[in-house]
Amino acid sequence: MLNPYSTDSADPALLRQAFSGFPCGVAALSAVVNDEPAVLVASSFTVGVSQDPPLVMFAVQKSSSTWPMLSTAQSIGVSILGADHAPITRQLASRDKAKRFLGVETHVSETGSVFLDRAPIWLDCSIEHVYPAGDHEIVVLRVTGLLSDFSHSPLVWHRSEFTTLAA
Repeated sequence: MLNPYSTDSADPALLRQAFSGFPCGVAALSAVVNDEPAVLVASSFTVGVSQDPPLVMFAVQKSSSTWPMLSTAQSIGVSILGADHAPITRQLASRDKAKRFLGVETHVSETGSVFLDRAPIWLDCSIEHVYPAGDHEIVVLRVTGLLSDFSHSPLVWHRSEFTTLAA
């Protein structure tokens, strides 16, 4: 009988394929930095790290060209993306930073956090800690404000595709 499991955890293609089988929410982290909106899309976003103090986290590749800019923001808006955002999510994550927000409806807070309209959850955050983690950094954010609107269904990243939850 053939063993369907691979023990080659160093194979990036196998690892990526295995990780894609874990469904996760998608978040846009954004702020106005030097009078320009910056956005980073993360499928590694995790809530419930801590309730006291209120902490969330995500992982970002060390090769990111957006994170160094976004990490200087006083405040970062986290928009948990909804099903309505599926058509624009790849645009938000595109390499062409000038086109990321084209046609995207947003709200900018007094602190410079940028939130996407029609998101099920908005979290206003500040950076609490940054930890090295291989080819990524783990960023822990402190939640300083929030808003939820559960009339919008969340967007889910599963098997390298955007999808929505089904009842």
